[in-house]
Amino acid sequence: MRNALIKRFVSGALNNSSRSFRSRSSIAAAAASSAAASNSSPPFLFSSSRRYAVAATLAEEEAETVVFPREGPGVSYGLNWALAGRGVVVKDKAFHNLKSSELQQKGATTAESLSGIPVHVRGNIVGGASEISKAQFSKLLKQACPSSVTTHLSSISNVFVHDGAVGSSSKCDAKVRVVSDSPSAVLSLSNVLWNTPTRAVSHDSCPLTVYVASTISSNTGETIGLGSQSNTGFVAADIERASLILCGKAFSDTKSIKDTLAALAGPVISARDGLPLSARLVVSGDSVVLLFGPEDIIKSFSELPADAGVVLSSNGVAPMFQTGDSSVPSLFKLPAAVIFASADSTGSIPSVSQLSPGQAAYHFLAGYQNGKFVPAYSKGPSAVDPLELAKALLSKLKDNQIPSFLVNINDGQKPVTGKDLVKLVQSTLSKSVPPFEPKAGDLQGKYQSFISGKYQELPEEFSF
Repeated sequence: MRNALIKRFVSGALNNSSRSFRSRSSIAAAAASSAAASNSSPPFLFSSSRRYAVAATLAEEEAETVVFPREGPGVSYGLNWALAGRGVVVKDKAFHNLKSSELQQKGATTAESLSGIPVHVRGNIVGGASEISKAQFSKLLKQACPSSVTTHLSSISNVFVHDGAVGSSSKCDAKVRVVSDSPSAVLSLSNVLWNTPTRAVSHDSCPLTVYVASTISSNTGETIGLGSQSNTGFVAADIERASLILCGKAFSDTKSIKDTLAALAGPVISARDGLPLSARLVVSGDSVVLLFGPEDIIKSFSELPADAGVVLSSNGVAPMFQTGDSSVPSLFKLPAAVIFASADSTGSIPSVSQLSPGQAAYHFLAGYQNGKFVPAYSKGPSAVDPLELAKALLSKLKDNQIPSFLVNINDGQKPVTGKDLVKLVQSTLSKSVPPFEPKAGDLQGKYQSFISGKYQELPEEFSF
């Protein structure tokens, strides 16, 4: 069985005219796949010359010695072995970390931006996505299934590989490897992920993998039991496997990609002493402020960053994803303040008030927005328990003596604009702000009802 598999890749890699190999990396990948299947070493005998003899049993069948060409563009033994470990056997060439101009030469174009692509996440703790079972994800991913993503990527002539990271600080980021059938998808994802040093992914202990199958059958979702999917494609993620699959045109839905990548990266970032937060970075003069707030309101303020997603660590604050502004530093200093923007039209929450660290953690955990609660201010999928995030945030605020404030952006009076909110942010840094004292109403009861229904035990410092 193993020899038959190797023979298939040997014959497929031979040049029709000269019988020399087009790509010795194809054989390496076949050997890796065969060795993994049989739990044995790859069946090749390596010598100091450029001629490598095939194992005796196969040599007897082939009765010939093959000559491997040198590595070149699209041919890398190490990369092909690594891709084989992810289930992708390179048929011809694998182009690694091409520049934008090189991708365009390979046919990459800027795809039309899409939104609302169906998202399926396995291992999600809090809202934002439908589920996919372990069996369904395995069927979608594994090569044993004829309609799987790895089978599809192994059947095309050229694949495109890009290495990047979620989080701009190398000390607490999550490395990512993208394997794609489309240079356009790689071009799009390279504008989302941060650059990472060469070989950083191969040396990382727990990298994430993104599989892009833009030309896979549109019936793939239905084939694996997900039901009828959008004609434009779908997103599937498995946090346990640290894998993300983009089918069809899903690579054009930047928001869904960022949400799922943030969910996959969360456990990795947390394990590296980073705190993945759904917050926005607001720079006010020489000060940096972390702003939490309802996404549907804050994103309408052109004066504020469009995307939420930062990593807070003892070294400072790092954006999760590229901003498109080359002048933005990859790491900011520790925040001068943390601001929670809640919406309350009942008049119970003052326009501006200061919170203790324990109050800040409590309000962060609830994320109150006009009668609704959004734990950790995040509507996207997450593998990190909001209560654990709140505990970690409490420690960061206390250890670094970072002040926190609560701002009501809908106090029943004149609606707050983006400029007004920026001014409120600035005022918290320059003026004395009174401590939080709720006005009349049963707001505290609503908080307690929500919190007690979701979390059984809170640290003593957590308070309304």
